[in-house]
Amino acid sequence: MTAAATYTPRAMNNDIREFLSGATPAAWVEAAAANLPLILVDHAHCEKKAASTALNLMFRYPERTTLVQRMSRLAREELRHFEQVLKLMERRGIAFGHLSPARYAEGLRRHMRSREPERLVDILVVGAFIEARSCERFEALAPALEDREIASFYLGLCESESRHFRGYLELAEQAADGDIGERVAFFREVEATLNSSADVELRFHSGPPAA
Repeated sequence: MTAAATYTPRAMNNDIREFLSGATPAAWVEAAAANLPLILVDHAHCEKKAASTALNLMFRYPERTTLVQRMSRLAREELRHFEQVLKLMERRGIAFGHLSPARYAEGLRRHMRSREPERLVDILVVGAFIEARSCERFEALAPALEDREIASFYLGLCESESRHFRGYLELAEQAADGDIGERVAFFREVEATLNSSADVELRFHSGPPAA
């Protein structure tokens, strides 16, 4: 029996579906399911980087009390997820090692503004997109996996990723002290291109494999 026949993906929050522009391409889901060890290694790197981002925000903006408190909790949660992925890999004999980074995060961050508080707003909006796409991909990939434990784990992560998404948006609105709709719309277009355009390397946030 396949994972798809066993698991019914939980309905993703409508706010995430509306926030993102387009679903993950089916070609990426197929390639990721066929190369799960690689995806797990990159997923572990993603969790580690997410914790690092939260810690960096704590150190860079110590005067923003709400931000610091939320990022402290977020860093701990992301590191816990990192450890969980490592344990899943260890049980399957998958070694954790270096991987070249995906173009995805850098493709978003290169459009960030340099002045403050605009830069902080953009960092937080980008964080919201990364978390939203992660949630969407976990839900898209889980039914395609034969490995039931990992499929269940990925579906379970959807809840935390959606919570992180909303938290980043709330913090972005606070930093902007107003509407962030224009920046969300701008990064939505950038993210949609990164999600749908062909990639030469398969990663958790890559586009569909190049032919």
